Amino acid sequence: MTCLISLSVLLLLLQYPLSSLSANSEGNALHALRSKLSDPNNVLQSWDPTLVDSCTWFHVSCDSNNHIIRLDLGNANISGTLAPELGQLHHLQYLELYGNNIGGKIPEELGNLKNLISMDLYDNKFEGKIPNSFANLNSLKFLRLNNNKLTGSIPRELTHLKNLKIFDVSNNDLCGTIPVDGNFGSFPAESFENNQLNGPELKGLVPYDFGC
Repeated sequence: MTCLISLSVLLLLLQYPLSSLSANSEGNALHALRSKLSDPNNVLQSWDPTLVDSCTWFHVSCDSNNHIIRLDLGNANISGTLAPELGQLHHLQYLELYGNNIGGKIPEELGNLKNLISMDLYDNKFEGKIPNSFANLNSLKFLRLNNNKLTGSIPRELTHLKNLKIFDVSNNDLCGTIPVDGNFGSFPAESFENNQLNGPELKGLVPYDFGC
């Protein structure tokens, strides 16, 4: 009987550090983001790394298991760059960073957010290419990257995202042709306007990155 009780206690002790480690990992990811951002209005003031429970921080929402599922920092007047550690928020469903002055490249690591439903990075100063890793975001329904400084072609891998309902890359500096496969055939022309794009892809006639 004593052995059984000791084993039960041991199992409980083992489970607690694992859940705590997960929470700390997510908190560390947000702290890494904060360290790369300028925050003149102190909207991130509550992001205190000494507080283990990051679910108490403003602009952060969690599920019943204390996993971060939403990050709401739209129109927060923040600037800087994104931390690749954001890719460690494996339970994240909504990444809302629109209407700021965030620049630099979009981290490839965001392609690790397999539960992501919505990614709104529009109205910022992002540059570089759209990460090919976004093709891993099979739960993604809304991807808005408009009004940035993105270059390169639209990754053809994105045409495999069967749940994608809204895709907007207007007002960037993208080149090549517009994909026509998958859900891309239903996206309006306005989603692609004000780029260096050469119209819909003509398969077999010109390469998709024609003009890049």
